[in-house]
Amino acid sequence: MPQSSRYLIPDPSVSLTDELIMRHIDRGSRVIDLGCGDGRLMQRLKQELGCDVLGIEVEHENIVSVIRRGLPAIEADLNEGLRDIPDGSFDFAVLSQTLQQVRNPRRLLMEMLRVARRGLVVVPNFGHWRVRLEVLRRGRTPVTEALPWEWYETPNVHFMSMRDFRDLMERLGLRVVKESPIIRGHAVDRLLASNLRADSAFYLLERDPNKDARDLPPSAGS
Repeated sequence: MPQSSRYLIPDPSVSLTDELIMRHIDRGSRVIDLGCGDGRLMQRLKQELGCDVLGIEVEHENIVSVIRRGLPAIEADLNEGLRDIPDGSFDFAVLSQTLQQVRNPRRLLMEMLRVARRGLVVVPNFGHWRVRLEVLRRGRTPVTEALPWEWYETPNVHFMSMRDFRDLMERLGLRVVKESPIIRGHAVDRLLASNLRADSAFYLLERDPNKDARDLPPSAGS
């Protein structure tokens, strides 16, 4: 798959996820968008909410697009972490449809909540019933409307369900302030069997002052 496809999953609910993210960001906030693409969301945050924004993006063509919008961006690989960003520099960090593509998701989650007070994350749900059915029926890597790539061309390197994500938050000592399953293009309150029904999910996260991250074994890239 061409390198230019990294961090650029064509989210079928992109308009919805933008609205979800914006709904949870305070007017005038400092916002860092991790994997900002061409700066579409950043522009809305600046124009509609008066936010002070910064993008992080690996693809040079996207950096050019962001700059053409008159917005600031840093060309950097999220796999290398956020070591050049000082602690507490932002009120919110956005990570939309990107977490499953990085080598070390847990490190990036901890880093985003080091540099920002709250994190807004959108991830695909690999626990969806269509994914399970494809595995059972065909015995092959699933290809669905929400996950349209063959195994040899997918940009995803990690596969998680909503249940997996919540378990990781517990292990990292992060608090899920809000969880919104996204079902058929609509964000809903958490429902029975959400893990079975949701195509993707939105999370609002913050550090839990009453919990510390559990000891985790070292992983590649740590």
